[in-house]
Amino acid sequence: MKLLPDALRSGMYRVYEGRLVQLMDPDRMPRHVAIICDGNRRWAREAGFDDVSHGHRVGAKRIADMLSWCSELGIGGVTIYLLSTENLSRESEELDALMQIVPDIVDEISHGDWRVRIVGNLDSLPAPVADRLRDASARTDGLSGMNVNVAVGYGGRQEIVDAVQKLLAEAAAKGATPAEMIEAVSVAGIDANLYTSGQPDPDLVIRTSGEQRLSGFLLWQSAYSEIWFTDAYWPEFRRVDFLRALRDYAARNRRFGK
Repeated sequence: MKLLPDALRSGMYRVYEGRLVQLMDPDRMPRHVAIICDGNRRWAREAGFDDVSHGHRVGAKRIADMLSWCSELGIGGVTIYLLSTENLSRESEELDALMQIVPDIVDEISHGDWRVRIVGNLDSLPAPVADRLRDASARTDGLSGMNVNVAVGYGGRQEIVDAVQKLLAEAAAKGATPAEMIEAVSVAGIDANLYTSGQPDPDLVIRTSGEQRLSGFLLWQSAYSEIWFTDAYWPEFRRVDFLRALRDYAARNRRFGK
């Protein structure tokens, strides 16, 4: 079978993307999209690279693309899953590369019009890395554009534990009785103490690479999220793939357990 030239194929994709955008209903657009950027290492290996960190570097370039696509479509919030607590146990060479790549990503996106927030336990990271992330986030304070959460050193179970401990500590500081402390542990109380407090829960969670699980990502917040999986590895995730995810989301009937 004869393959289409790259230029022709790209042109056809642009036409198709434009058609997808035209057919979208603005009233059925997600307010908050969360992305599990998976498959960087497998992409690198299958592309013939001995150093899997090359996959992370290529994937890093896709982050800014993804945020631009969301911003163009008026999506108000995005959460990017970059580094889990489990990732911190990877072999030192790959982890050393990630400790450079992740802050570089956050530095880059913090120079836009977006409000960047780091969600996760920065105390689990080397101090220089944590400081770079905090500085990049602080640089965006006061901006009113799209809200971007960057999950680094993040674990969904730990987030819930942290939220409960925080609300109990606040209750104890106010002299609450044991009964009052028990009463404080409510859905609203936990929700108010999550890393993403004050933001809407994700309407749509996207995971690349063919894996079909959340891997601890936003366990509390994604209780009623729509989940969309794709076989594409993160470095090869395209705008047309994202638009297909939005089209699929818009076609779903969200019942929120009712």
